[in-house]
Amino acid sequence: MLVNKHILASSSVHATPYYVVRGVNPGPVMLITSGVHGNETASMAAAQQLADDCIAGRHIIQRGLLIIIPRVHQQAYRKKIRGKPDLNRTFPRRISGKAKHPLASAVFHLARQYQPDWWLDLHEANGLSQLSSRVLGQTLITNPGSRAVPVCKRIIKQMNRSIANQDRHFNLKQHELPGSARTAGARLLQARTVTVETCWSLKRSVRIKYQRQIVHHFLREAGFM
Repeated sequence: MLVNKHILASSSVHATPYYVVRGVNPGPVMLITSGVHGNETASMAAAQQLADDCIAGRHIIQRGLLIIIPRVHQQAYRKKIRGKPDLNRTFPRRISGKAKHPLASAVFHLARQYQPDWWLDLHEANGLSQLSSRVLGQTLITNPGSRAVPVCKRIIKQMNRSIANQDRHFNLKQHELPGSARTAGARLLQARTVTVETCWSLKRSVRIKYQRQIVHHFLREAGFM
């Protein structure tokens, strides 16, 4: 297994590290992004821990290529804000269209370069979806009709078996969000794209644990392990 660190975006304002992990054998390609919103710190920690584990050899990718961008929006992260404008509304909406933000452009250019089979975008949200269908905390979100739906359902079932408190159980949501990384990846790259949302009201250590477990489930389902 080989891990290389690179810098995304040429501007010093937006420059952020990303990691390319090459498995022992050829296989699928997965892109993992986090920190599209700068105040969603548990998801960023989970992504960085995965990269660190790969570097240290604690986590072995047997097959495929894994690209991890732990903190997409470094400027928003330093200020601990969501980011203005909302970066997750600035990704391309049409094949001929352009991103409306330099960072979204850089991320999508990288995605075009590697043509991921899977794209996981890690986030955090308010509320517990088990208690209200109007909130996004504790959900996996994909586009309607996505080929990722059966895998999402299996992972949700596995996660919920391990969570004793039913209020914290995960749910599946299916909807398009034009301008988001998820919908851009699905529409324009035909990737299986999933937004992972943990709930802000839970302890940070618990949110990190859930994010890491979900990513590991996806890596296993996609054939990386």
